[in-house]
Amino acid sequence: MKAVVVRAPMDFGVEEVPVPEVPREGFLLKVYACGLCGSDLRTLRSGHIRVTLPWIIGHEVSGWVEEVGENYTGPWRKGDLLAVAPFVYCGKCDFCMAGKYELCDNYREIAQAWPGGFADYMAIPPEAARNGIMQLVPPGLDPALAAISEPISSCIHAQEKGWVGLGDTVAIIGAGPVGCTHVLLARARGADKVFIADVSEDRLKMAEMFEPDATINAAQTDVVAEVRRLTNGKGADVVVTANSVPVTQVQAVEMARKGGRILLFGGLPKHDSKPPIDMNIVHYNGLYLIGTTTLGPRHQYQALKLLASGKYPFDKLITHRLPLEQFKEGAMLALEGKVLKAVFYPKAEYIPAGT
Repeated sequence: MKAVVVRAPMDFGVEEVPVPEVPREGFLLKVYACGLCGSDLRTLRSGHIRVTLPWIIGHEVSGWVEEVGENYTGPWRKGDLLAVAPFVYCGKCDFCMAGKYELCDNYREIAQAWPGGFADYMAIPPEAARNGIMQLVPPGLDPALAAISEPISSCIHAQEKGWVGLGDTVAIIGAGPVGCTHVLLARARGADKVFIADVSEDRLKMAEMFEPDATINAAQTDVVAEVRRLTNGKGADVVVTANSVPVTQVQAVEMARKGGRILLFGGLPKHDSKPPIDMNIVHYNGLYLIGTTTLGPRHQYQALKLLASGKYPFDKLITHRLPLEQFKEGAMLALEGKVLKAVFYPKAEYIPAGT
């Protein structure tokens, strides 16, 4: 079969590899589509602490159950079309026992602990078959959109924890696919005003598809002052840092309204993860600093239901639909910041006509 193999930083491509064996207590997935994530780009650029190269990456996956193992006892059957998120919780720690799967102490991920989905086929191991996050793709939903329900699910988790709701003013720093997803979710949850900021004018132009109330070029404008101006000096009720730049967390604190919630969604570089936040602002303005990452099964359920409703244009997140053979070209475009969201199809005939 064909698969994307990463052999070293910036040394990757499509290769012929053996089809995975069907796990005895798992199953084999025939991949329909796999989305390219920001973490994939970091792995391509510089490797990943949890990935031992050479490796097959890709963790935003949809596909059909091709064959189940002889000892598989789960609910899925041959031909089922599934959306598969990467997270596999242990089911045994105190968080799992309390139903807080997104906080699992021992979680592992598909495409890190097991080979990923940029391939014709992907094996679902017994651990993921038992405690993974996967659901049927709702009837009528584009399976490629179902594949990228994973990052959307994580954003739903963040806005759940940040109590985003009716009448809120939401400022989002970072106009990549995650930032644009937060625009749509804030609207869905009843936000009154939504602003988005970035240092890239190209990214801001792509973000205009999602109709924020204002776009802010942080390379040309003092983003804190501009958010204050747009809110009559009050600041934003919710600020989302949808990026990995430390200074934006400082800016988020400075642009938040009293009592505001700051969703620290983007992880920071390990060598620069302690930005100089003025904690007196946090203290005296009664701010909430809320860290979020990963997702639980309920977030994927909510994401797929929202996507299937068709009420919000999440399909616009996918700006590039490419056959897997063109992975290197698509990945290079993404690394250059010219892609909002790319989805790759093992078979070119899977790509919908006119997209």
